[in-house]
Amino acid sequence: MEFLTINNVWMMVCTALVFFMHLGFSFLEIGLTRQKNTINILFKNVFIICVGLLLYYIGGFNLMYPGFEEGDFGFLKFAGFGIAAPENGMTPEYADGGYTWWTDFLFQGMFAATAATIVSGAVAERIKLGAFMIFTILYVGLVYPIVGSWQWGQGFLSTLVIGKAEGFYDFAGSTLVHSVGGWAALVAIILLRSRIGKFSTEGKPQAIPGHNIPLAAAGVLILWLGWFGFNGGSVLSANPETTSLVLVTTCLAAAAGGVGAFVLSTILYKNYDLTMFLNGILGGLVGITAGADLMTPNEAVIIGLFAGIIIILGVALVDRLKLDDPVGAIAVHLICGIWGTLAVGIFGAKAGFDQFLVQGLSIIIVGGFCLASAFLIIYTLKKTIGIRVSEKEEIDGLDSHEHGMDAYPDFRINQH
Repeated sequence: MEFLTINNVWMMVCTALVFFMHLGFSFLEIGLTRQKNTINILFKNVFIICVGLLLYYIGGFNLMYPGFEEGDFGFLKFAGFGIAAPENGMTPEYADGGYTWWTDFLFQGMFAATAATIVSGAVAERIKLGAFMIFTILYVGLVYPIVGSWQWGQGFLSTLVIGKAEGFYDFAGSTLVHSVGGWAALVAIILLRSRIGKFSTEGKPQAIPGHNIPLAAAGVLILWLGWFGFNGGSVLSANPETTSLVLVTTCLAAAAGGVGAFVLSTILYKNYDLTMFLNGILGGLVGITAGADLMTPNEAVIIGLFAGIIIILGVALVDRLKLDDPVGAIAVHLICGIWGTLAVGIFGAKAGFDQFLVQGLSIIIVGGFCLASAFLIIYTLKKTIGIRVSEKEEIDGLDSHEHGMDAYPDFRINQH
């Protein structure tokens, strides 16, 4: 019981750290966007946390961990509405003494809202709030837990065999959290189209500066701290060896990602771009998340370094495709999520061609399901209630039109 208590306390600390990440996401998004949309972005992020937890309580947890049995296809199963702890839920017999059932629910619930938060940044400054809220309810309530059940809930991806490789591996969610959000963000920005003024009449990308880069920097540093809980908690106990290794690989990958991004962006663009530096850190964190417990420190640095390089190339690719992603969510969460998932088959304890194929096939399966689901939800919303605000609302700012208030009433400036 003593070890259960120690493990459980660690997991509760990690739960708090993952919750703290939502503040980091909020700061990052408002910092990289314009002052006139600050309230709107904060409203979306607060909504995501509140509704995400309630949806996970109502059915998400039992959809993600339904208790697949022999003979089930491992694709979809539902264990019922609400939550009620099993008889052994508060004893060392539950989860190998790693934590109690209540802590299990709360820790996993904190992850659930993250997928929608990723989308929030990508669609900032032009999506209707009502449409976004409906999307969040459907995507967090259904799509995220279904995909999660395929691996973390012991579904069919966890038993996928190719050659000598047995099972898809995603330690803390490079695919199951980050790319799940990233695929939806990609669909959303395609259907929404770019913000007014983002591309010139010749199709060249135009910078739309964020209004508070210090807040964006604070957001990234908060997210880095929160990743101690995101990855450290995914050990699912306070095991000293594994937990310490995970925190080391996580931090080294983040640092290498930042350095890789700032060096390449400096070479290409001849200036020291802080926003690229910051997104490189996030790219490194997303990249290491799939295999943080499998990598050596050297491998973590390599994974992070490549993630930082991928960020710069990914942002350029998004611009070249004339897609508008104000916070770089596609490059960070989708592209680096794919890279981190594939890296499990290239580096670390599970490295091998067969494992690489398992990782790649799983990415395709998850990506196909998320693209189809997100398109169905967002396209239906577009054809019914609409997803894009009017031109006047976008130019004036969503804060005044949708919320009737200003984030900085004493410092209002005209931002068109």
